[in-house]
Amino acid sequence: MTGPGDLRIEDVTITYPARKGQVHALALPRLHLAPGSFTAVIGPSGCGKSSLLNAIAGFVAPTSGRILLDGAPVTGPSARIGVIFQHYALFPWFTALGNVRFALRRFPLSRAEEIARARAALDEVGLGAHARKFPQQLSGGMRQRVAIARTFACAPEVLLLDEPFAALDAQTRRGMQELMLAVWARHSATVLLVTHDVDEALLLADRVLLMSAAPGRLIGEYLLPQPRPRRLTQDGGALLALREDILARLHPFSAPLDAPADAAPAPERSLP
Repeated sequence: MTGPGDLRIEDVTITYPARKGQVHALALPRLHLAPGSFTAVIGPSGCGKSSLLNAIAGFVAPTSGRILLDGAPVTGPSARIGVIFQHYALFPWFTALGNVRFALRRFPLSRAEEIARARAALDEVGLGAHARKFPQQLSGGMRQRVAIARTFACAPEVLLLDEPFAALDAQTRRGMQELMLAVWARHSATVLLVTHDVDEALLLADRVLLMSAAPGRLIGEYLLPQPRPRRLTQDGGALLALREDILARLHPFSAPLDAPADAAPAPERSLP
């Protein structure tokens, strides 16, 4: 029995045409994201993280293999899969309320229902008083709150986060991470976060996956049983030790990143 939000990747490869031959971006034999789980993916630039997200979102078709959501193949974009990008992707000619309402137009809602649902989503991220403001009147953190409200208003079963807080300053980023965890806890979506920030992955996710250089393959998995909110210094520094281990694995001269295509993934690590 699966779902809702049960995501499976089976023998997925992604290849792009290039001037000389092809670029092999991704090679994932299998990956399972359990319903309601929060998984982070870390890897070097160009390792296929964005290709993975685009394939799950239905923006890019895998060259081979398949992606299943609750047992059904993902064949294109769907309201069941939401995406939050780094650069907000808000319409400047719509207010905050209008941006959220626009996402809801795919559903058979009355105007009153649409407005009520959009307002409720903005209230959830603390922007109820700013519903009539345009994006250019909002700070970067507030714009990302609108993007979060817009996505969760559609009640997605799977949420894809493409470095959503990378453009924010450190203080705002921490606040947005806490907000994301609070909203996610209420909605129970299956989350896949792509990030270059190891600390962010350790503080937010239930599981951290490491990817090799292209073609991207899974080379490590770390389970994080600590309750949230987390601090890197808790549990006698176990998270700090794990952080150092991940950084060592991600070093550009680290041997695992040059492993042959048929190499087995690194063994799973679980913190005490």
